[in-house]
Amino acid sequence: MPADSDVLLIAASETDSNLYYATRFPAPDSFIFLRVKGEKILVMSDLEVDRARATATVDTVLSYTEYEARFKRREAAHPTAVDVVDLVLKERGVTHLVVPENFGFEHARRLQAKGYELSTKREPFFEERAIKTGAEVAAIEAAQRAVESAVRRVLDLLGAASVRDGLIVHEGEPVTSERIKQLINVSLMEQDCISQHTIIAGGLQACDPHNEGSGPLKAGELIVMDIFPRNATTRYFADMSRTVLKGKASPEKKRLYDTVLAAQEEAIGSVRDGADGQKIHARVLERFEQAGYKTGLIDGRMQGFFHGTGHGVGIDIHEAPRIGKTGSPLAAGHVVTVEPGLYYPGIGGVRIEDMVLVESGGCRNLTRFPKVLEID
Repeated sequence: MPADSDVLLIAASETDSNLYYATRFPAPDSFIFLRVKGEKILVMSDLEVDRARATATVDTVLSYTEYEARFKRREAAHPTAVDVVDLVLKERGVTHLVVPENFGFEHARRLQAKGYELSTKREPFFEERAIKTGAEVAAIEAAQRAVESAVRRVLDLLGAASVRDGLIVHEGEPVTSERIKQLINVSLMEQDCISQHTIIAGGLQACDPHNEGSGPLKAGELIVMDIFPRNATTRYFADMSRTVLKGKASPEKKRLYDTVLAAQEEAIGSVRDGADGQKIHARVLERFEQAGYKTGLIDGRMQGFFHGTGHGVGIDIHEAPRIGKTGSPLAAGHVVTVEPGLYYPGIGGVRIEDMVLVESGGCRNLTRFPKVLEID
């Protein structure tokens, strides 16, 4: 999208990351954002207009109530948001707008009925969002430190635990996925981070990469931990996965882990400005195949490596670019995960994930936490 395009967003920035990115103004209710001839404009209700004028990163904040009153004097009717947008645009002589592909159908229909020409832009709507500033990288790193602190508590608990009848036991009680998730989520909350859908999945559950896990955790089984909280203040995410096992790993589980770790380290070594995300992913698949780990439908269930190698991280947990089957070129300033995995119900699941910052000659790993399989 050209930088001089006139843009319209009508959404709630609490849930619309493009709107939050454009304004840095969090709000639970829908409001109007326009970028017209380079000017960034908000049209805000009485509830939010003063806060927006004080904190939003825009050029102009207009009162919705004032435009509403102006419309009522002219039409003797209650205006819609599109009626207010129409008044603002007529003042500025704008007839063509770029809107996101998820723009509301009713808003679009009414704008077109008023004679406006609309073009849609697929994600990334603001392409510059993918290139992180120094402040954005710092916010992501801060969230990552919180993740690492929380996972350290988990490993300390597992290290202090014993094994009874095949179950991991701590302070006389079986260690469950729910207990570990609570430990992680409370630790993150203490560090101003909010985590949802934390994954602590052991054994067969870990072979479904998005299974959040439930019930008692067993010694000798692979446990996939995937934690991806958002900092409540900066609103930036972090993302990290580790796979651990209480006790001594069997040779087949150790080989599965080592294969994933080697593939991840090679993939990280391939990340740099100009690298092709699709080729990085293809190489991970090739490496797994060469090691004898095939991917496909086996006994009616997908097994092997059947998700992407990585994705961008920022205001959303999944952003551009992608490292996968439909990967895209990487550029300096991208923050991406590198997270290959292998999943076989007869062995278990392994996923290892770091976040890295793409640089001109390689990448900088933003993740400091060690990669250890066995917990004594």
